[in-house]
Amino acid sequence: MDGTLMLAVQLTEWGRPPALREVPVPRPRGAELLLQMTAAGLCRSDLHVMDGSAAAFDYPLPLTLGHEVAGTVIEAGPDAEGGWLGENVVVHGIWSCGQCRNCARGRENYCLRLRPRPDGRLAPIGNGLGYHGGLAQAMIVPSARVLVRTGDSDPAMTAPLADAGSTAYHAVRAHLDLLDERTICLVIGIGGLGHLGVQMLRELGAGRILAVDNRADARELALRLGADAAFPDVASAYTDLADGADLIFDFVGAPETTESAVRALAPGGRLTLVGSAGARLEVGKSIGLAAGWRVQAPFWGTRADLSTVVELARRGTVQVTATTHPLDEAVEVYHRLREGELTGRAVLIPPTLVR
Repeated sequence: MDGTLMLAVQLTEWGRPPALREVPVPRPRGAELLLQMTAAGLCRSDLHVMDGSAAAFDYPLPLTLGHEVAGTVIEAGPDAEGGWLGENVVVHGIWSCGQCRNCARGRENYCLRLRPRPDGRLAPIGNGLGYHGGLAQAMIVPSARVLVRTGDSDPAMTAPLADAGSTAYHAVRAHLDLLDERTICLVIGIGGLGHLGVQMLRELGAGRILAVDNRADARELALRLGADAAFPDVASAYTDLADGADLIFDFVGAPETTESAVRALAPGGRLTLVGSAGARLEVGKSIGLAAGWRVQAPFWGTRADLSTVVELARRGTVQVTATTHPLDEAVEVYHRLREGELTGRAVLIPPTLVR
């Protein structure tokens, strides 16, 4: 495929929307594999990158976006692991070192080599976040270590599992010790991650699930997926939280959601801050928080988490709500994502690569 061109959605300038461009099809070297992309989900994290700067991200430009992707392995480097050609896969978006103590523990999402640079800039993480991603007709992955087989599953339904699915599952499974028929859960933000979080909580036995979203269609979606009640804001949910919530998952992470959520904690309750919309939270033992509070901010999920959610989706336990669009509509769909006009996940479908 030397000299062959493909379409790619690339960020070419900080603070500007991406552009659809023609770029060379990459060739795999060493242990690398080349994937023909079949679907790519859009995430609000992409907007944070677009709105960033060279002072915040140590990412070279131009950069092909797309960290939530599915594809088919079509070519392998000379040192690549065998048995992957022709396999349909989803890509784990954390390209960890595989050698540090956290990677050895199976906690690749907390790889020590992915810490911010000494100057505070964020280091490359994986496809679409520092390395060329999957909003293109083809993409290189460093090795088979970042792949999970998906079989004959619909790529548009599996691509969002790479981030939205694995991140939501990672956030929820950390609280298995507190999940039973008595658990009161509050899920804030029924978007790409939150709508999956509701389903996972229901599957894992949460007693009562309350959903919060300012969009009526998102509240309706939450109820269809298993939430017991849905509210336009956290304050409206207080009437159903007389004794507070045991588990609160803030998939928005905006100042107004997090500040009101922490006040809804029951004694011994836990707030999980997943979204990154600018929330700042003051915690302490003498500022009126419920006794025994716990606050955490998990990041992504492990490759094992991704394998689990792929299996949950295959069984129909977790279902992605998504709308599909052709790759050449990427700029417009990103705009709709920014304006809050999308329910569930938006997934782009690239044209088939001509080899």
